[in-house]
Amino acid sequence: MTYAEAVADGIWAADVARVGYIPSVTVAPVINALVAADGGVDGVSPRVTPLSREEEAVGVLGAVALTGALGAVVMQDNGFGNALTALTTFPLAYHLPLLIFANTRGGLGEYNSMIHSISQPMPAILRATGLPVIELDRRSSAGDWRETVREAGVHAVMTYRPVVVLGSFWNTDGKVA
Repeated sequence: MTYAEAVADGIWAADVARVGYIPSVTVAPVINALVAADGGVDGVSPRVTPLSREEEAVGVLGAVALTGALGAVVMQDNGFGNALTALTTFPLAYHLPLLIFANTRGGLGEYNSMIHSISQPMPAILRATGLPVIELDRRSSAGDWRETVREAGVHAVMTYRPVVVLGSFWNTDGKVA
């Protein structure tokens, strides 16, 4: 099982009703795994939706909680710069569960030198807003990733708030594992 497959399995195992994502080459393996695990055809699944911006994803998937279900967002961590206002004024303020998986940038193997300025402080920024943050990297097995993502979804529902899982799965040669 790859880390991307583990994330997808963990999301579905958390009983997520719908997933929204911001298209990116770094999260494409997770999106492909989500669609495949959901029985998608030709890369399309009715429960996996592309969205244009991170704050749109927070609004659309945060609203899933208003139906009594759990929504999830898949994105890159640098997108939290766009999403912070939406996160703190909608699901966090209104006590709505939301599972967010974000691939971290700026670590080992990162080719884009400017990305460090937003990605490196992001865990502390998210925690400062009151969002629970769980960090994963390749020191944990793919199976551990699956269970941690699943538990994060369960925790979001149990505590009525968004939970962020930051996952770093870059190899030292800059390719996604």
